[in-house]
Amino acid sequence: MKGAICLIFLAVFALHAAQNARVPSAVEGLPDKQALFVATRDNLARAEREQRFFAYKERRTEIRTNPFGRLGTGPPRVYDVAPLAEGPGFTRRLIERDGKPVVDAEVERFGTRGGARRGGRSRLDDALEVLDFKIERREWTAGRALVVVKFTAREDARPETRAGRLARSFTGDIWVDEDLQEIVRVEATAIEDIAFGYGLIARLNKGTRVSVTRQQIEPNLWLPVSVRFQGQGRALMIRKLVIDFSADWFDYRRVTSNSQLPNAQRPN
Repeated sequence: MKGAICLIFLAVFALHAAQNARVPSAVEGLPDKQALFVATRDNLARAEREQRFFAYKERRTEIRTNPFGRLGTGPPRVYDVAPLAEGPGFTRRLIERDGKPVVDAEVERFGTRGGARRGGRSRLDDALEVLDFKIERREWTAGRALVVVKFTAREDARPETRAGRLARSFTGDIWVDEDLQEIVRVEATAIEDIAFGYGLIARLNKGTRVSVTRQQIEPNLWLPVSVRFQGQGRALMIRKLVIDFSADWFDYRRVTSNSQLPNAQRPN
């Protein structure tokens, strides 16, 4: 559903690395890292499986450039998003633009990509190899104990895929609810420039920041509710870009049959 959001994957990567860490935590008073990370990763894996059964609404800024080189400064749009009834993927229909309802918008269909690569590691397995972690501290928010985990790129990492190279380009923190073993927030900063299309399409500068927030959607299930993406870069090698992008996901609805899909998004 939101597999392209790098921070959620970074959270998975860091927690997987924690499972295989060789040095036990020596921080006084903090939870056992093995138990915490295994439980948290299991919860993330379950959320990844369950989220394809949900429809939801997505509010996002319009990603486009203007004469001043800004990205993400267009009017907000709201989409109704629903899973494909016949297999992996989803549909998306524009229902609101700049606060005004949109009727009879075309339904867009999107498939999913991923899995193993021929002759090499899968994108997920590749990204799992590039990060190290460290339990930093415990914080309290609204009466909840949150364990803060820092993730960094391994110096000896040799990623084979785009996902692995992207993960290696970030460092940041993960806030985990200690009792529920759920990721609440992830914040990351690019530690190097990130090129798209070999730098010919766009290049994001070192220091680009990304944050993702998750919330409880139903008992024992947490899903992403927002992402923020801020930074600078260049498009087509010369045009300076200032990126200020946001997306919010709300009104999650579990879909168990075709009859629960929006009318315009039911299969013919």
